[in-house]
Amino acid sequence: MAASPPADQTPPATDATALSARDLEKEAGLRRAKLVATALLVCSITVMIAAKLLEHRHPAFGFIAAFAEAATIGGLADWYAVVALFKHPMGLPIPHTAIIQKNQARIADSLGKFVETNFLAPGPVGTKLREVDFAALIAAWLADPAKSASLSRFAVNLLPNAIAGMDQSRMKEFLAERLTDQVNALKLGPLAAQLLGAVTADRRHQRLLDELIGAVERILNDPATVEGIREKIRKELPTLFNLFKADAYLLSRILRSTSTFLDEVKQDPDHALRQEFDRFVQSFIVGLRESPDYEARAEQFKHDVLGRQELRDVAQALWRNIIAYVEKDVASPQSRIEAQMTAILTEIGAKLASDPRMKAEMNEGFVVALSTLVDQQKSGASRFIADQVKAWNMQQLIRLIELNIGRDLQYIRLNGTLIGGLAGLVLHTIEVLLRAS
Repeated sequence: MAASPPADQTPPATDATALSARDLEKEAGLRRAKLVATALLVCSITVMIAAKLLEHRHPAFGFIAAFAEAATIGGLADWYAVVALFKHPMGLPIPHTAIIQKNQARIADSLGKFVETNFLAPGPVGTKLREVDFAALIAAWLADPAKSASLSRFAVNLLPNAIAGMDQSRMKEFLAERLTDQVNALKLGPLAAQLLGAVTADRRHQRLLDELIGAVERILNDPATVEGIREKIRKELPTLFNLFKADAYLLSRILRSTSTFLDEVKQDPDHALRQEFDRFVQSFIVGLRESPDYEARAEQFKHDVLGRQELRDVAQALWRNIIAYVEKDVASPQSRIEAQMTAILTEIGAKLASDPRMKAEMNEGFVVALSTLVDQQKSGASRFIADQVKAWNMQQLIRLIELNIGRDLQYIRLNGTLIGGLAGLVLHTIEVLLRAS
């Protein structure tokens, strides 16, 4: 783009083989624009000289000379401005020329800050991110069984290494300690009371009483049990009563009365026994929730269980079994874990695609997360851009700018020549009118 009057001096071209076809086309257009701008400048100089020489012959040549003179000045001024942007005009170290080369570092910092402030600000970033339907993309990806299967296989292949890493590190001990701490902090009495309270809702605990009644009936109908009760009665009665088989009579009466009583309890939902059972259960729940004695017993039971070696042995055995199962399953071509994970991922994709609320929440979550990430890292992006610009070769940078905006800059020269000429013509016309008046 640098040029010296009357013709431009084009910077040494880079190796043509390194330029793309589009770059070669831009380079050809740039050369044509430079040729036209220079030709117009030369033409204006020539016309100015000729018109000045002929000005005494006719007043019209004065107008032509004024136009050409102003056009020449405008063309030269714009040529100087365009060249000074990139290098020293005609190689002379004139102050405030070669602006881009001298201010590379400042331009780099300003460009990085400009991108950080205007492109990476929370508002524009959030607006742009909201244009992307992340949830739909994820749903479509997961709904494809082949893609879900590939993700499952990837995750399953990582399982053995993840478990081995946990086994070799203190992660397992840490998790065990945290679990123990959580269990120790758990109050068993109130928890048991809450569970029993849920069970007794709508008198569902009466089913337990029904089961107990059924168990008693089965026991009383068992021949061995009946014979055992009869033997107990026989031993308690005097010998004289046994001669008249009073034991059989008493046993029959006891069994009949008990059976009748149990039938009454089963048939009557408001039987006194059931009401007493209700009171007993409610009293027990209140005791679990409020009694210090129950609380102390529950805590002692909890500590006794947690402190037993058998429990630790069971936990170790369970951990080893989990590792063995995972390793065996991962090695199998028909991995159950992989199949189950694939099914779960596919189902998640299908449900996500059909749930607008979930999609909206997921999209907003992505926007918040990515906006926060960009906001935290935008200063680093600014420094990266500035460092990259500072590391650029200035000759290559100038060449790149020249190829992309050089034609527009040459049109500035053309416009400067023509507009300068018109301005000179107007000013000369005003001068002539003023003299005439």
